[in-house]
Amino acid sequence: MAVRGRVEVEMDLKSSADQFYGFFRKTPHHLPNACTDLHSGEIHEGEWHSGGSIRKWIYSVGGKKETFKEKVRFDDHNKIAAHVGIEGDVFNYYKNYTASWQAVHNHGGPDFVKASIEYEKLNESMPHPVDYIDVMVNMARDVDAHLLRA
Repeated sequence: MAVRGRVEVEMDLKSSADQFYGFFRKTPHHLPNACTDLHSGEIHEGEWHSGGSIRKWIYSVGGKKETFKEKVRFDDHNKIAAHVGIEGDVFNYYKNYTASWQAVHNHGGPDFVKASIEYEKLNESMPHPVDYIDVMVNMARDVDAHLLRA
């Protein structure tokens, strides 16, 4: 039996939704400079800022370094950056894995970001991606702080 799921968290931003999405859309090569859990990134196909590009990242989760190779998709209208996994350590646990950011304008309150992971476990005994959503929360905090310093 396939076990599929989605985990999502929302975090208020001190920067704006446009700034947050713009960082992922226009300057993703600066992510390792802004994020403590993200150590390096390299482009394998395409350009850093273009949809459909292939990138490889080295990051820390649960105190150990892992790799993630992705194909990135952008939805500029809804301010969504989706990172579709194509290889890496997450595939020790999941058959399919997509991490997404959506920057949202909140009229009457602070803008916020929705971080989500859609996944399909390899089998029922595999963990839910709680540690990976924690990495996304840390990245969102780091990017937000980086944008305020810029």
